[in-house]
Formats: sequence, C-alpha cells, structure tokens
Amino acid sequence: MSNDRNAFFSLDGEYFVAGPAARGPWSADACHAGPAAGLLARAAEAAITDKQLVRLTANFLRPVPMNGVRIHSEVSRDGRVAANTHLTLLDRAGKTCATANTTHIVVEDVGELPTPGTTAPARSTAMPEDLMNPEAPHGQPFFFDFVETRGTPDETGVRGPRTLWMRTPGLVADEIPSPFQRVCPLADCGNGISANRHFAEISCVNPDVTIALHRLPESDWLASKAISHWQSTGIGLSQATLYDEHGEIGAALQSLVLRPR
Repeated sequence: MSNDRNAFFSLDGEYFVAGPAARGPWSADACHAGPAAGLLARAAEAAITDKQLVRLTANFLRPVPMNGVRIHSEVSRDGRVAANTHLTLLDRAGKTCATANTTHIVVEDVGELPTPGTTAPARSTAMPEDLMNPEAPHGQPFFFDFVETRGTPDETGVRGPRTLWMRTPGLVADEIPSPFQRVCPLADCGNGISANRHFAEISCVNPDVTIALHRLPESDWLASKAISHWQSTGIGLSQATLYDEHGEIGAALQSLVLRPR
C-alpha cells in the first residue's frame, strides 16, 4: 500500500485537502474523524517539540469538509515537565469544525518499571466486513476501502465487544506520520468496532474522542479492543484499549450520540 497514493490528506498551501481515504461513512463531502484527529495531533507535535504528546482530546463541532481545512495552534502552557496546547480546525470559510487540547510530557529515563496488561491480542486473518459497514450510504470510496483490517476467528459474526487490528495509509502525502498520528485513525473507530447493533438500525456518532498513550507504538499494525455502552437515553460511551504488536500502548474514549435510523 503506497502511503503517498493513498494518504489521507495532501497539502495545498496552508490547507489539508482530503483524499478518498479520509472520507467518512455518512457524507461524501465530510471526513472521517480519525484522520482529522491525526491532523490535530500533527499540529500539536509541531507546536511542542521537546516533549512527548501523550493525550489529545478533540471535539467535533460540525462535519470536517473534504475540500480543505487548516489548523491554528497555540501553546497554553509550556512548563519544565508538562505542556498543553489548544488547537482549532477551520474550513476555507473560517468556520470552526473542531477544537482540541493536548498534554505533552518530557521524556526521562527512570529505569525499568513494572507495567501490567502488556500482552497484545493475537493478530489473525478473519474479519467480517459487514460489521465494519464496508458500503457507505453515499456510495463513494471511503475510509474502510483504504485501510487493512484483521479480526479474530472466535469473534466472526459477533456484535458488541471485539478486537480489530488495523493498518492505515499515511496521514499527509510525502510525510512519514509520527507514532501518535498513526494511532488516531484507529482510535476513532472504537464505536464502529464494538457497535451493539447493525449501522442500518442505529447510528452511534461520536462528538468527541480522547486518545491517551503511555507508550508510543512501534509497529504499523495497531489494535483496538473495544466495548460500547449504550443507554436508552440515547447516550453512550465507547472504551478501547489500544495495542501495537508488542503490547498495550494506551486507551481511547468516545462519547456517543445514539439514534435509530
């Protein structure tokens, strides 16, 4: 898979223009939130270069357009050990589509320390495509046409809590994405991976995502072990533990808006 040919975005001056891989499932003109979160992570890492990005919380205020967005970033705190940024993603008309805040921590070698739950789930070859909504309502090529996925055989045909391995294209053409940027597309898929009913019956849109990593990933294949909590109030929560091929790296949370279709 060519990262340049299938990259989520290309640069047009200060604007990031989405390719088909960045398209979301609900509108032919709007991006999947995962690649958009990757752009926010990219801006945060450019703003704070001497500390590691460990958390990003993005709030999606309106659809992120395919035809181009730019990001304004500001450092809200830059301390000796920790730092924070505030980010705004704007469309070509200057309207705010998303905001985000991040936490960065300085890296220091403190020696080997015990960490539980580091074993990665097994990566196999089976993945029932219907659970991942392979045909978008708009009929255009979109996110899941460009990512590689692998599931576990004992979860074939199962809805609800499950694990998915994913390998994605690059974020921006002619760039190598950072480890944190590579996590973002998968981290925003927890609600889809662990949906408790078929997407044709109910939508589970997330207005936000929080990605927190205690270790940066070291492999191209990344996994999400996700569970979604759905309530009769129309409110839900998706929780995902994130892995690379060496073990656990962090977690992702998504608030969910649940509506019958």
